[in-house]
Amino acid sequence: MKKLTLGLIAAALLASCAMAADEKDGWISMFDGKTLTGWKASQNPESWTVRDGAITGDGAVSHLFWMVRECENCEFKAEVKIGKGGNSGMYFRTAFGPGFPKGYEAQVNSSHTDPVKTGSLYSFHKILEQLIPDDVWGTQHIIAQGNHIIIKVNDKVVTDFVDEKNTFTKGYCAMQQHNLGSVVQFRNLMFKPLPSK
Repeated sequence: MKKLTLGLIAAALLASCAMAADEKDGWISMFDGKTLTGWKASQNPESWTVRDGAITGDGAVSHLFWMVRECENCEFKAEVKIGKGGNSGMYFRTAFGPGFPKGYEAQVNSSHTDPVKTGSLYSFHKILEQLIPDDVWGTQHIIAQGNHIIIKVNDKVVTDFVDEKNTFTKGYCAMQQHNLGSVVQFRNLMFKPLPSK
């Protein structure tokens, strides 16, 4: 009986340590590294797979939504790698649905013909220079609090924007598979709810 009790205590401690590691400083892991649990494609779900510990977009246009919780005030970050000529994005405060969703998009683009590159807040603030080369892992970190939006690329603030119109106030986080021929990978996806200002 004593051994069983000690075993249960040890198991409980391990579980709480794992949870603490997963939710350190309020951060929540969005991806287990193996499956698409918690994620849902708006269309063409076959465009999304897990390869080499990363969520990979490769195929027809699709958006993959994290359905666990919505972002009102939040941080959303990931490591991302995009292939030559690829186009993608990290959406936040966005509505689930087919086509290109209504919400904010932090662009992911190193060499696509679209001049709006990684680090841009699409339709609001443009970055025109390549910040991360093709086929190289980099980080993109979004902070959305009220109408103030910050985007960091490789820990450097590249977009600091106040949306006076409060265009999008609440919605899901999502990733974009823009077109056939575009290949993008995401890993270490993390979400952090923030208090209202």
